[in-house]
Amino acid sequence: MNQSPVPSTSVVLCTYNGERWLPELWASLLAQTHVPGEIVVRDDASTDGTFALLENLREEARARGIPVVLARNGRNLGFVGNFEAALADASGEIVFLCDQDDVWHRHKIASMLAPFEQRPGLLLLHSNARLVDESGDDMHCTLFDALQLTRRERALIHSGRAFDALLRRNLATGAMLAFRRSLLKEIAPFPPEWVHDEWLAIIAAALGEVDCTEQPLVDYRQHDDNQIGALWRGAGKTFMRAKRPRRPYLEGLTARTEILLARANAPGSRFSDAHRQALQNKRAHLQRRAAMPACRPCRLPAIVREAMRGGYARFARGLRATAYDLFGRN
Repeated sequence: MNQSPVPSTSVVLCTYNGERWLPELWASLLAQTHVPGEIVVRDDASTDGTFALLENLREEARARGIPVVLARNGRNLGFVGNFEAALADASGEIVFLCDQDDVWHRHKIASMLAPFEQRPGLLLLHSNARLVDESGDDMHCTLFDALQLTRRERALIHSGRAFDALLRRNLATGAMLAFRRSLLKEIAPFPPEWVHDEWLAIIAAALGEVDCTEQPLVDYRQHDDNQIGALWRGAGKTFMRAKRPRRPYLEGLTARTEILLARANAPGSRFSDAHRQALQNKRAHLQRRAAMPACRPCRLPAIVREAMRGGYARFARGLRATAYDLFGRN
């Protein structure tokens, strides 16, 4: 029996003032047991020596037979805009996103490529990671630990119900993502209200299979210059959310949900009726929460009603969101 050809791969790397970290990352890309089909790099108008370093690193990769597509923005686009521009340059069937300050484990590409070969309906896969500090020392914590990924969330993702998990909160971190390039025509353009990894994951989950691997495949460096680090997305984010006013936060989430619902209802959309209904229900849940009175004790009846509807469990982080509504300021 003839075996299907192995899908081609693109590693998409976006850089900005990253000359300190790039040599270690680049070495880990070139050391992969399954070498990248190409490395696509787009620099976001760095002001240090990043681009000159990339030109040298490009020659090192070419010497090993790995094509490099290197471009530089004329002005700073920001990390979401830069990723969107870089993705347009990728030609591989499976696209791997990459951060400038991480280190890939040698078998990352091989480990993540195998499920795409075995599961034609798999659109997006994200991995766990080992958290390391600025010096690369093990912080004895994984990304999934920092995100406090629950047993229920893991079960939903592994059972083909990633959309239900991602409807509550984003669990897919950009630098850990691999996805089929065919997904790009479904996600463009990236809405500025959404972070690129959130948008990729939720669209993929609506249109096909999304899964995660529990195995850490990246050393995910945590330092002061992280755009969005794991610690920020975990406990730090929860702490900051508790301090911010409720109503603007919930209205912002409502606006993001409406953007996704508009995409779901657009002509030619492949969202299912069940997914559209779930988005409508989430929007209603957020609207009810935003409309709760400023008086904390006065919110209690509405909170109890929302809890009995199951809104906190299905569309938010359960008891955390309940406590936020009970004690947070408007």
